[in-house]
Amino acid sequence: MSLKEQINEDMKSAMRSKDSARLGAIRLLQSALKQKEVDERVDLNDDDVLVIIDKMLKQRRDSIDAFKKAERNDLVEKEEFEVSVLQEYMPEPLSDNEISNIIDQAIKNLGALTMKDMGAVMSAVKPELSGKANMADVSQKIKSKLT
Repeated sequence: MSLKEQINEDMKSAMRSKDSARLGAIRLLQSALKQKEVDERVDLNDDDVLVIIDKMLKQRRDSIDAFKKAERNDLVEKEEFEVSVLQEYMPEPLSDNEISNIIDQAIKNLGALTMKDMGAVMSAVKPELSGKANMADVSQKIKSKLT
């Protein structure tokens, strides 16, 4: 079953169980997927869906930070719930060692030595790590290895 089909089935199940909070979060995801399909006139595969979910997770985490600063705990809870629902569709995150190994391999393959090579290293690891690691953390690790 593809990821899109799984999301659709989960939406039906949330409707049946009358879980309105979960249903709302899944509908937000469905809406984002449909928007991408309509805008670009494409049929999304699992990798495309993961990219969209990853983007939505980043948006939610940024919102959580802003709401915490504004002391809006009601909105923090809502966003954290949406993160938990979206996180269910993401693959198992890689360990720090696995991420470091992938970065080291890319640095070695590219012969990267300085911060000027950061973009090339990021481009090399992004397809392999996207959805499986926080790309901001990956960027920090690359910076520390190239400095």
